[in-house]
Amino acid sequence: MKIGCPKEIKPQEYRVGLTPHAAHEAVAHGHTVLMERGAGLGAGFTDGDYEQAGATIVDSAEEVFASAEMIVKVKEPQAQERKRLREGQLLFTYLHLAPDPEQTRDLLDSGVTAIAYETVTNANGGLPLLAPMSEVAGRLAPQVGAWTLQKANGGRGVLLGGVPGVAPARVVVIGGGVVGTHAARVAAGMGADVTVLDRSLPRLRYLDDAFGRDFRTRYASAGNTAELVAEADMVIGAVLVPGAAAPKLVTRAQLSTMKPGAAIVDVAIDQGGCFETSRPTTHDDPIYEVDGIMHYCVANMPGAVARTSTLALGNATMPFMLALADKGWKQACQDDPHLLAGLNVHAGRLTYEAVGLALDIDVLPAQDALAA
Repeated sequence: MKIGCPKEIKPQEYRVGLTPHAAHEAVAHGHTVLMERGAGLGAGFTDGDYEQAGATIVDSAEEVFASAEMIVKVKEPQAQERKRLREGQLLFTYLHLAPDPEQTRDLLDSGVTAIAYETVTNANGGLPLLAPMSEVAGRLAPQVGAWTLQKANGGRGVLLGGVPGVAPARVVVIGGGVVGTHAARVAAGMGADVTVLDRSLPRLRYLDDAFGRDFRTRYASAGNTAELVAEADMVIGAVLVPGAAAPKLVTRAQLSTMKPGAAIVDVAIDQGGCFETSRPTTHDDPIYEVDGIMHYCVANMPGAVARTSTLALGNATMPFMLALADKGWKQACQDDPHLLAGLNVHAGRLTYEAVGLALDIDVLPAQDALAA
C-alpha cells in the first residue's frame, strides 16, 4: 500500500502523523511511504531521518494526497486538504466530527473512508489512540492554566502553589478520566489545592485510593460543581463522551459566581468544550475573556510539545496503521472490532452513532458498512 503523510497545516500544529520508526516499520512490511518535504521538522525529524527509514520525500501535499491510498495525519483535515481527498481513499487521523458539521459534510461528499483515532477502542473499554494525547493535554493543563492566571495575561495574579504564609490556588478538575487524573496529579505536584469531580463512584474510589494524599474527590452533582467552581482560581474541563459533543457543565450565568480573573482551561474543546462560553483558540492567540473570566481553549494543546506528543502518538497508532496497510481497511476492521469502532465515515455515509445524533445525520452502522 502507498501510505502518505502530509505536513500538518493547522495553525501552530507541529506534530506529524508518522515517525521515522513508523515509516521504517511500514517499509519493512513492504509498503511505500510518501512524506511531504519538511513534514517532521516541527517534531525534530529531518527529511534525512525519513529517507534513512526508507521513505520517499515528495515536494508537495498535493502529491501526497494524489498518490497515497492511505493518508495518515494528526489533526482533522483542514478545508483545503478535504478538497484533495477522493473516493476509495483511507484517512486515518483525529477527526472530532461531532462539533464540526462542515468537516463532516466535506468528508461525506469526498467518498473517503475515515477512521478516527479518538473512537478506536480496546478490550478494557479505553481509547488507546486518544489516551496518549489525553495524558499530554492533562499534564499541560495546569501549566497553561498557571500562565493564564498571571496578571499580565489578565488572570488573578495567583501563584498555583502559593508561598509560606499564603494559600495556594484552588484548582477544580471536572472529569476524573485520563485527562483529569493527569491534570490533578500535576496541579497537586505544583502545590495547588486540588479537587476532582466525577459522576462515577468506582472511579472516585480508585482516585481516592491511588491519590488520596495528593488531591480530594467530590461527586459531580450540579450543586457540588456550582459550589466548587465559585470557589476556584482555576477550573480544568476534562470531560469526554467518546465521539460525541462534550456536555456543557458550566453555564455563562455561573461565570458571575467565579472570582474575577479566574482561569478556565477547556481540554474538551476538540469535542465542542464543556463550558458554555468556550470557543476554540490557537497557540497564536490562546486566551480570551468572558465576563472577567479568562478562557484557555486551544484545540490542539499537545502540539505545543510536538516531539513528545508525536512519539507518544506514534507508539499507539503504529500497530493499527500497519494492520490497515497489511490487510486493507475491511479485513483489518473485520479482524479487530476495536478498530472497527474507529470507522466514522465510509463512501458518503456516516457510520458513528454519537456523531449522527450530534449532527442529526442518518447513520449506517459500521458493521453494515463493513459488509457492503
